[in-house]
Amino acid sequence: MRIPEIIKNSEPRVSLEFFPPKLQSEWPVFLDIATKLKALNPSFVSVTYGAGGSTQDNTLEICKKLIEECGVEVMPHLTGVAADEKKIDGFLQALAPMGIDNVLALRGDRPGDFSGTDKELFSTFPHASDLVAYVRKRCPQLGIGVAGFPEAHVESPSIAGDLDVMEKKVSSGADFIITQLYFDNRVYFDYVERLRHRGINVPVVPGVLPIRNMGSLRFILQLCNARVPGQLVNALMKANDEGGNAAVYKIGVAYARQQVKELLEGGAPGVHLYTLNKADMCLEVMDGLY
Repeated sequence: MRIPEIIKNSEPRVSLEFFPPKLQSEWPVFLDIATKLKALNPSFVSVTYGAGGSTQDNTLEICKKLIEECGVEVMPHLTGVAADEKKIDGFLQALAPMGIDNVLALRGDRPGDFSGTDKELFSTFPHASDLVAYVRKRCPQLGIGVAGFPEAHVESPSIAGDLDVMEKKVSSGADFIITQLYFDNRVYFDYVERLRHRGINVPVVPGVLPIRNMGSLRFILQLCNARVPGQLVNALMKANDEGGNAAVYKIGVAYARQQVKELLEGGAPGVHLYTLNKADMCLEVMDGLY
């Protein structure tokens, strides 16, 4: 089912993001984790797509496994970076036989080992909106999601400029938005309000990443433009000094639970948990919340 219809026709629920293990030997453990998380009754799960399309085959194979073994609604990520029309067509043609009705269309990040120019990487699909328009033309039946950046994309010159980009994505055919992670719910609600003022009325699903340990916090800060509130940083540092990883984990669960609770009570159409392919923390965060 298309995700906009899932959101419209059901109570707000959690959705999940996975990344495909690089080695097939790791797949049984991954599928065991996904099976445990099925207890959350996710409205859908998304599967990431490596930089430069480096895990395209794994993305589709993992999607197939999740459908067959877990019975969940699956949305693969699709990136335009280093892709041409033939490559995108091949990916799209594989979806219908698998019963996949949605994609998350992204510009994509530069591969870390890429030594060429952006002109080479983004020659066919220089922006996410170009990929959205192409997918909409080729597969009008698909639900198309896009990434939203409540604190603006790291490459955006301003908040207003980032909102201009989102207008283009939606006008090109995007049906819904999943936000990048953030840690202050006021950022999400302000972002939605700004979008509505611009006439962008598609569902905006907030992305939440529970902080597991101090290493994951450092990873988060390197990964994206999210600001971590000072009170949270202080609480995590104190917990780490007094109790190590176990204490940090406890703070991370409690903070994410409060974030999710406020989001659902505030009218968000669901929450999208970045699982990092871990079950325990997500299960604790969502326990009893709906």
